[in-house]
Amino acid sequence: MKPRVLFNAIQLNLTLRRLCVQLIENHGDFSNTVILGIQPRGVFVSRRIIKILKEQFNLANIPYGEIDISFYRDDFRRREAPIQVEKTKIDFLIEEKRVVLVDDVLYTGRTTRAALDAMLDYGRPSDVEFLVLIDRRFSRHLPIQANYIGKTIDAIESERVKVLWKEQDKKDQVLLESITADE
Repeated sequence: MKPRVLFNAIQLNLTLRRLCVQLIENHGDFSNTVILGIQPRGVFVSRRIIKILKEQFNLANIPYGEIDISFYRDDFRRREAPIQVEKTKIDFLIEEKRVVLVDDVLYTGRTTRAALDAMLDYGRPSDVEFLVLIDRRFSRHLPIQANYIGKTIDAIESERVKVLWKEQDKKDQVLLESITADE
């Protein structure tokens, strides 16, 4: 079955800009807010968010970090392949800050739970919000929901959301594709 395009490049950029406007509505000048991209794929979303906030809305000096959740996952010992550890880049404390966690797809909620655990190593925030590009709303294993959502979709277990980024995949696009039996 041919993949269904959820976002083309223009739609993706418009959605990211809308998410930025929603963040500005709730966080103003970001003086007490930090943004954390969840490794590996959430960093693409968060870097774009930061770029738009700086270039299109003239908001500089937003504390930004990237957090690896590899050893906080509840399945890291169950995987057949070795876990791919990414770098955590947080050079500030989040104590009493408002934190916006960013990821590309909200599926079961397990990545978000791991990110919450990993984040606490850097302090106790006053508030935590969650921004996702795609919310697969009927797939939760944990009671987690996003505060900011690019698009909500209904997908069955045999489908996957594939987010392509120009920086890595040579084009911006979000697809919903069928998973074949051999994957």
